[in-house]
Amino acid sequence: MALSAALRLPLPRLLGPSATILGAASRRRAAAATAPAAALRLLAASSPTPASFSSRPARGLRSRRRNRGDDGRAAAPAAAGGGEDGGGGAAVKERILPVELHKEATQAYMSYAMSVLLGRALPDVRDGLKPVHRRILYAMHEMGLASRRPFRKCARVVGEVLGKFHPHGDTAVYESLVRMAQDFSMRYPLVQGHGNFGSVDADPPAAMRYTECRLDSLAEAMFLTDLELNTVDFVPNFDNSQKEPSLLPARVPSLLLNGSSGIAVGMATNIPPHNLGELVDVLSVIIQNPEATLQELLECMPGPDFPTGGTILGNQGILEAYKSGRGRIVVRGKTDIETIDEKSKRTAIIIKEIPYQTNKATLVQKIAELAEDKVLEGISDIRDESDRTGMRVVIELKRSADPAIVLNNLYRHTALQSSFSCNMVAILDGQPKLMGLKEILQAFLDFRCSVIERRARYKLSQALERKHIVEGIVIGLDNLDAVIQMIRETSNHTAATGALVKEFDLSEKQAEALLDITLKRLTSLERKKFVDEAKILSEEISKLNELLSSKELIFQLIQQEAADLKNKFSTPRRSLIDDSVSCEVDDIDIIPNEEMLLILSEKGYAKRMNPNTFSLQHRGTIGKSVGKMRLNDSTSDFIVCQTHDHVLYFSDKGIVYSARAYKIPECTRTATGTPLVQLLPLSDGERITSIIPVSEFGEDQCLVMLTVNGYIKKVPLNAFSSIRSTGIISIQLVPGDELKWVRRCGNDDLVALASQKGRVIVNSCDKLRALGRNTRGVYAMKLKEGDKMAAMDIIPATAHKMPEKIDRRVRDLSPPWLLFVAENGIGKRVPLNAFRLLNFNAVGLQGYKLPEDCRLAAVFIAGLSLTEDGESDEQVVLVSQSGTVNRIKVKDISIQSRHSRGVILMRLEHAGKIQSASLISAAAAEVTED
Repeated sequence: MALSAALRLPLPRLLGPSATILGAASRRRAAAATAPAAALRLLAASSPTPASFSSRPARGLRSRRRNRGDDGRAAAPAAAGGGEDGGGGAAVKERILPVELHKEATQAYMSYAMSVLLGRALPDVRDGLKPVHRRILYAMHEMGLASRRPFRKCARVVGEVLGKFHPHGDTAVYESLVRMAQDFSMRYPLVQGHGNFGSVDADPPAAMRYTECRLDSLAEAMFLTDLELNTVDFVPNFDNSQKEPSLLPARVPSLLLNGSSGIAVGMATNIPPHNLGELVDVLSVIIQNPEATLQELLECMPGPDFPTGGTILGNQGILEAYKSGRGRIVVRGKTDIETIDEKSKRTAIIIKEIPYQTNKATLVQKIAELAEDKVLEGISDIRDESDRTGMRVVIELKRSADPAIVLNNLYRHTALQSSFSCNMVAILDGQPKLMGLKEILQAFLDFRCSVIERRARYKLSQALERKHIVEGIVIGLDNLDAVIQMIRETSNHTAATGALVKEFDLSEKQAEALLDITLKRLTSLERKKFVDEAKILSEEISKLNELLSSKELIFQLIQQEAADLKNKFSTPRRSLIDDSVSCEVDDIDIIPNEEMLLILSEKGYAKRMNPNTFSLQHRGTIGKSVGKMRLNDSTSDFIVCQTHDHVLYFSDKGIVYSARAYKIPECTRTATGTPLVQLLPLSDGERITSIIPVSEFGEDQCLVMLTVNGYIKKVPLNAFSSIRSTGIISIQLVPGDELKWVRRCGNDDLVALASQKGRVIVNSCDKLRALGRNTRGVYAMKLKEGDKMAAMDIIPATAHKMPEKIDRRVRDLSPPWLLFVAENGIGKRVPLNAFRLLNFNAVGLQGYKLPEDCRLAAVFIAGLSLTEDGESDEQVVLVSQSGTVNRIKVKDISIQSRHSRGVILMRLEHAGKIQSASLISAAAAEVTED
């Protein structure tokens, strides 16, 4: 009763006077040590006050707990205070480590942050998986949930993952499992789901006890095929009860295939998904050429491929994301306009696809709210008609509504056009890192090479071990009678093993394998099988050793395995890429399509001017200035085109860019112009050398390209109909060469080439075979030492009658003519019939005999535009190095032979040399006498 009463006392009564209680407790512990039984009887017989009785044992227990050190052992009592006489309590020895608060907080925070980064939030760049996804796939693999096996309850998988590998909440595991089975979340789902796994309307999935799952065949082929071949390291799980893979042996860069998103401590990741076929192609490019430029990679993989489709506007954000790891990609839903009432001409906007990670139900609700609030005008009704066959959201418009205007407002005010912010952060070498496309691909290649090497070494060890066993068996079968006799004479298994090892010089493993052979395998046919197996193993060992010794073979195997996945699982691209990034009414609809003059300078400045700016002048005059030029700058090209034309800008590095003509600001004659680097994404040192205006990309038209060193090729014009804002490759150049001339032509047209020393070749464009953009071409002319190409022009099929042979007795001065312009300002016209057709890669005919210190500046085809009297109504615009322009009539230039000197076209006493020349029609400008 006294003990029970003491336990029921309040805490203040248990904490009595400390000195008395500690002293009494010490005496009682000493007495209990010498006579524990007597002490217990004495304690039960005595009847002290409840307070003193209850406080003694309670305080003693508390004192013992406090005196225990960090390692669980009792701390030694201090010398002062405590003793047998009960003069004081036992002192507590404590470990106090003084630290600075901000340092301790920083270290603790960083430890927590790195734990979240590495253990939960960020994917690994090698296999592209977060730990939870990796553990789900491995757990399903261990459970035997293959793609051809029956479905199993998701609750069973979640329990397996939680109990063995992932000690976190079941909700997190199940949500990750669900997302891996959603075809609108993953471009290539890794899990096959059976049941309700949610929808694009953000409907939640059914509980895990209702849904079922199994592995997808792509996940098996891509992640789990070589897992048992020692391709990756296995590490202990959270309770050290079994092993789990630290990585999965991925065969393609899964980080880019399905993308990833996650929020960690202090950083986040958001990687878009891509198309499997394009990803394998770009992987092959980086294997074949590790120094491939980003432009070359974009040729194979132009951008992300979202599972919900949509249209990606422009590729500037894609380029930034692939280059630096961060970029903003604008995605727009796909829509159609349908007529719902023929009589009233009422139309409806049909939404068929929406941007990635957009909630369709929320989008429909937002459109309805904006229509009700009169923010969106012209909408009469909206309904969602989506079903399992596809998405269909119908937005009915009022009779007077313009569908284009309503659609633009939808893009502006709703998530029908949204942006995907790329932030490609992943774990590399145990640390989070922001990476571009090439870094991610290179990191994966390094990992895949390691996987191939480890797999080959594992197979090699297995083959060597098996070959060793087979060779021993063959030796035993060759001496079968002796082996049987020896086994019969031995008393036990150990003795038989030792006898075989000693007699036939076998290893213990070989002897054991020989003893394990059954009688049915002693036939001659079985022996032949062992011999054949030994040969096969020898060939396999040889191939594995060759593979391990050759990096090139490893790369070929990586390509082959990735190509197998592409052939089996690749699907067409769902997201289209459109370079038209404007979501408003385009400027082209409000700009008149009128004639304009484009002027390009050597330093890369462009002007758009009215052709009437320059008046007609006579031959031999000084000319009028083209306007204010930059220091050491000069005009390089003049073209006449329409404001709505596509202008193709060809650079000296073989890259072509495209922009509408009206994109160049219009300016006066005295203005310096706009730098092309503000209009085009030119690289450092890149110059525009040719400008081609195109109104329509006809199928029968081609572009002929000529380089300074004499390479020529023909490319179909429609190959340039869709050019990214960052440009595309137009020709492959050898080191030291430049793309200088690009002209339009048809198959029946003639092309005239001229070198700086006056050599000329005229041949049919049909002799040039049409090639792709990413080719170099053929030799145009055999150039002598120190000679380079000077000009190229096209002769239309309707304007030429080239003779097969030159008749020097007949002097025919009829058009067309080759108009020669030399650097020293002299020039002449030579009839085209004075030349004959020559094959390419020839020396050429002498077209102009020039002084040693003079070079040919330009050659044109004149006489294509004639007046009623048969004279040319064309003009030639000459531009000197100082920027002076002279515009004269072609008919004022005399017609001479191929070997004549020519006449003065422009006096250059203070203007340097002729920098460029252009031929324009008189109809391009109003002719006024100066």
